[in-house]
Amino acid sequence: MESIIGDLRFENLDEIDLKIIDALGKDGRAAFAQIAEQLNVSPGMIRQRYNRLVEQGFLKVVAITNPLRMGLNTMAMIGIRVDGDKMVQVAEKIAAFDEVVYIVIVSGRYDILAEVFCRDHAELLTFLTEKLSRVEGVRETESFMHLKIVKEIYF
Repeated sequence: MESIIGDLRFENLDEIDLKIIDALGKDGRAAFAQIAEQLNVSPGMIRQRYNRLVEQGFLKVVAITNPLRMGLNTMAMIGIRVDGDKMVQVAEKIAAFDEVVYIVIVSGRYDILAEVFCRDHAELLTFLTEKLSRVEGVRETESFMHLKIVKEIYF
């Protein structure tokens, strides 16, 4: 994913590209032959377009783990307020922590939002008190515990 929103040019994609992206978004392991059959084109065309989409950064292939199965039972979104002149540096320091799975610089009440996965409440407490609060430039945090994940998609 690009570091600045809007870097990629969506208009470079045609209808077939979009349908390939949609098919792989539903099932990342779908065979090129299966997608080709659905789109009434050759598997070679799908392979070629897939490679181009990856090279141009429209697609990224990754394995996604289930945090609950991995023993990460405590998840939280943390709103972070920082010294204004240190926003990017603070975000980069926080991003380096193993517990952090998602971090964005935002506008609004908070400067940074970070999603963290921890084994339990004790590990979350340790993260908040011994890691996050010690990052120079962090002024204030507010934690929002995940109670239920209702929708989760990946771009």
